[in-house]
Amino acid sequence: MSDPAISPPGPPGAPETSGPDPHRWWGLAVIATAQLMVVLDATIVNIALPSAQRDLGLTDANRQWVITAYTLAFGGLLLLGGRIADLVGRKRTFVIGLIGFAAASAIGGAAVNGSMLFGARALQGVFAAVLAPSALSLLTTTFSDGRDRAKAFGIYGAIAGSGAAIGLLLGGILTEYLDWRWCLYVNVPIAVLAVFGASALLHDRAGHREVTLDIPGVILGCGGLVAIVYGLSEAQAHGWSSRLVLGLLIGGVVLLAVFTWWQTRAERPLLPLHIIGNRDRGGSMLTMCLAMIGLFGLFLFMTYYLQTILGYSPIRSGLAFLPMSALIILTSTQVAARLLHRVPPRLLMGPGLLIGACGMFSLTFIGTHSSYVTHVLPGTLLIGVGMGLTFMPVMATATAGVAQRDSGVTSASVNTAQQIGGSIGTALLNTIATTTTADWLAGRLPGATSKPERAQLVKSGVVHGFTVATGWAALIMLVGAAIAVLLVSAHSPRRSEAAAAEALTR
Repeated sequence: MSDPAISPPGPPGAPETSGPDPHRWWGLAVIATAQLMVVLDATIVNIALPSAQRDLGLTDANRQWVITAYTLAFGGLLLLGGRIADLVGRKRTFVIGLIGFAAASAIGGAAVNGSMLFGARALQGVFAAVLAPSALSLLTTTFSDGRDRAKAFGIYGAIAGSGAAIGLLLGGILTEYLDWRWCLYVNVPIAVLAVFGASALLHDRAGHREVTLDIPGVILGCGGLVAIVYGLSEAQAHGWSSRLVLGLLIGGVVLLAVFTWWQTRAERPLLPLHIIGNRDRGGSMLTMCLAMIGLFGLFLFMTYYLQTILGYSPIRSGLAFLPMSALIILTSTQVAARLLHRVPPRLLMGPGLLIGACGMFSLTFIGTHSSYVTHVLPGTLLIGVGMGLTFMPVMATATAGVAQRDSGVTSASVNTAQQIGGSIGTALLNTIATTTTADWLAGRLPGATSKPERAQLVKSGVVHGFTVATGWAALIMLVGAAIAVLLVSAHSPRRSEAAAAEALTR
């Protein structure tokens, strides 16, 4: 029997309280602040990277580790972080994650060489892997009422969807007016405030001592995810056919296959397969992964396009993403949150990804002299609406109806889908773009006789690569829309509550 995707008030996984927590909305502010810090750190250093490279003497070959050290540790250790939250208690791991993240950020900001910065970013990822599952599972157990739950997940979904774009803007502001190091130092005061807020406002039951850590599962699952993410991050530099990349990808798939087999044999598995085996939950997580592939590809291409092709400054580039971020927040909180209680989640996810795919497709028509207002803005606005409709029901559906003892690992699975999707999008779409650009230029550059002509050809080739990769991103979002409609079969909470009430009267 499958779990319900949206539970009526008082399901077996709801917090055991006599009524709603009167401080739950302040608690949501604390949780959302911590989640924003984790999400925006995936992009906040992107715009600051050239400055950090000059300051620390990083080479072009190893500068990528400023980004991938964070995503590798984060994506690879999320499942372990979820189980630790179930074992020792979500509030405790939430606070530990905040303190560790702040310390790692301070070390990174004070870095004197590349190795110190790479290590600090990896340490940030480790503590983010502890913090993120705790945040989402605390949200799940704090809000059990249907309407409040929808509003809370609307706000949380908006943060998750817009945090990357906010990171781009904040990174530009801090780099231009202060120093690239403040892209890391800024986490310290945020984390300190969140620690005090969590101590005063968040409540949680003690950890489940009967939950044990599945050590073989940790090694197999985390090792497989790290290998795949690492292989994808190296594909641009070495090519998809290189022995290193193929070895990592094949090895990662083998490890995950063995991990899946082991989860059916382990006494207390790291990831109980019934969590992702449920079609609503598994479909939601797959939908999240595919949505993030396209979205992170957009951030990569648009950041480069605005600064390199259109000549925008870092701050102006960040501001260009604000309308999309605003629409993600507005649509999540004012549209999706209101509709989720009345309509099945798939009727928000499917149309949302379809709208996002249309926005992506419109960006395939940009050129070297395109206008932001007429060519870029309309597409990003459509993507903002689409992602706002998608993220909130995905997160609410993926985490609903889960037993308290599994809430941490379920939340970790959602975050893993989000993080791995972002990593795949960055590696896969960037490889498509650079390969397309190289092929396009190979047949044209030899015939160019003047330097201005060659420079214009290079710009045109880069934009051509962007548009082809963006077309693939649109196709991936269309696949996500189909999966959401076909796999996610949950009813609206209102219909579920009515069915439960009818069953009680029989």
